[in-house]
Amino acid sequence: MLVLKFGGTSVGKPDRMKKIARLVTETPGRKIVVLSALSGTTNALVRIGEHLIASAIPAAEKEIDTLESHYQAFTNELYATDTFRAIGQEIVSRFFIFIRLLAAGQFDDKSYRELLAQGELISTELFYQYLQEQKMNSRLLPALHFMTIDENEEPELEKIAARLKPLLESLRNVDTIITQGYICRNYRNEIDNLKRGGSDYTASLIGSAIRAEEIQIWTDIDGMHNNDPRIVKKTYPISELTFDEASELAYFGAKILHPSTIVPAHKYNVPVRLKNTMDEKAPGTIISNKGKEGTIKAVAAKDGITAIKIKSSRMLMAYGFLRRVFEVFEQYKTPIDMISTSEVAVSLTIDSTAHLTAIEAELKKFGSIEVDTNQTIICLVGHKIGGQQGILENVFRALANIPVRMVSVGGSANNISVLIDTSFKEKALTALNAGLFGLT
Repeated sequence: MLVLKFGGTSVGKPDRMKKIARLVTETPGRKIVVLSALSGTTNALVRIGEHLIASAIPAAEKEIDTLESHYQAFTNELYATDTFRAIGQEIVSRFFIFIRLLAAGQFDDKSYRELLAQGELISTELFYQYLQEQKMNSRLLPALHFMTIDENEEPELEKIAARLKPLLESLRNVDTIITQGYICRNYRNEIDNLKRGGSDYTASLIGSAIRAEEIQIWTDIDGMHNNDPRIVKKTYPISELTFDEASELAYFGAKILHPSTIVPAHKYNVPVRLKNTMDEKAPGTIISNKGKEGTIKAVAAKDGITAIKIKSSRMLMAYGFLRRVFEVFEQYKTPIDMISTSEVAVSLTIDSTAHLTAIEAELKKFGSIEVDTNQTIICLVGHKIGGQQGILENVFRALANIPVRMVSVGGSANNISVLIDTSFKEKALTALNAGLFGLT
């Protein structure tokens, strides 16, 4: 069984929704199709929620009217017959009655989460009815029947698998099963979500739970590229990545893949294939446990980094000093990305400044503090590149004209990271593209 996930841009227009219906039917065997909300919908729902929280009711009502009009036009263009256009309009009307009821009541965090779920719920119902109009053997299986998170907002994979088994058995004669990405229920049985980008995560969780043959993530570009195509002119898609390589790239800025996606697939060794809905013949990228050692395959950049240096000749070498430094970040639930130490100083990076003022106050107890904002981590990824002879020489030759703030090697066998000021990001990515991949 395959799991196919289609993102918002893949279903953002009626002709694109029709195209993915064709792609699904042309894919042999049974499959589960995971859909995101139509492109722009979640952003609109977020704006509506923010207006309601601020008691800006007229602004919320205007946004709701605009979004409903968009869906009415979408529905009229999607279906070919008056019968199914009427069904589509009834679906739109029903969902927007519910949205207006949410807006009219006491709008709280629970209401907000219910509001954000409507995008996926309406897109899957519209798609299911389109498949019915095409007389395709399909069923709609609500994600809220099986997808759950615990009190720590972590997916309950074993429980998800246990719930899915009898549901899929009851649908064993169905070729195409449609469900929602992103949405779930929390430990209080309330509607919740897997955070932004969570439809990828949904697909990976389902694929892992059923031990799928393959998980396919369909987007609007042809796989994971060797560099950021939004910044660097000449890039190319990578045909194969290991799970570890893909995880590193996703975490350090490769936008095509949600950082959490690879975790469950890696755990159960379910291959993940990245495909392009705009060019279905493109091979894309396959992510599995197979990899070629010693080659830098890709570069990614993570912005919004803050570097902190703690200097203390008196305390750095003292027993327990680093533990106490780390405890400060643990206290304020702030993860550390990179770390470098010397005899008199320790430098580290964080990507969240929510508690920076409090963290600085705590760290000043240990010594002098220097804070540099607007930093970028450039991550170079390849299978077991950490100990390869000549790799670092090639990297630093490419970055010869870029001031490097920090370097991290050895923390991961698959990753070399350098920290630079964000103002040098474009120049660094372009230089690495030329120096490592010969692309200018």
